[in-house]
Amino acid sequence: MSAQVLLVRHPPVAKAWAGRCYGRCDMGWSRAGAALARRLAVELAAESFATIVHSGARRTRRLADMVARLTGRPVQDDPRWLERDFGTWEGRRWDAIWRETGDLMDRMMTHPRDFRPGGGETGLDLSRRARAAWDALPRTADVLVIGHGGPIAAVRAQRAGLPLERMIEMVPPCGAIVRLPRLASADDA
Repeated sequence: MSAQVLLVRHPPVAKAWAGRCYGRCDMGWSRAGAALARRLAVELAAESFATIVHSGARRTRRLADMVARLTGRPVQDDPRWLERDFGTWEGRRWDAIWRETGDLMDRMMTHPRDFRPGGGETGLDLSRRARAAWDALPRTADVLVIGHGGPIAAVRAQRAGLPLERMIEMVPPCGAIVRLPRLASADDA
């Protein structure tokens, strides 16, 4: 028996965060994000799933709660679905980080195994954490996961057999729904 996992990236964040590195920072949605969340909640409520998992961040929890109110399905948080930890870069403007570090930020893509942006997580750390979150999901029931671009990209890249350097290509847009089959066997790729 196989199941399906719906991976949903949170709606767009508050406009004050545009152009900022906000990985682990916890903020709400923009007005457009709130409108998208209302539409998404209705769309997701029509889907088949047994449980809802979210990262615990406000931008994922609020959508999970909206869907739960419409469906009556249980909700649980799993912080392994949180966005990448960017250390001291968190909350700072990307252009300020660039002025301070130059092209050092490119190492997130070129050296994902050992580069720690702002002293935070490496791409490998993120990938391992996302894999553990994926492995913890039920294997025989459909699941809705509301998370962040980084962990969703990590799972998608792993399942596609892509190297860490290409993980960035797998980041979905805010509000996107990614459907992945979940095999019931322990060798789920």
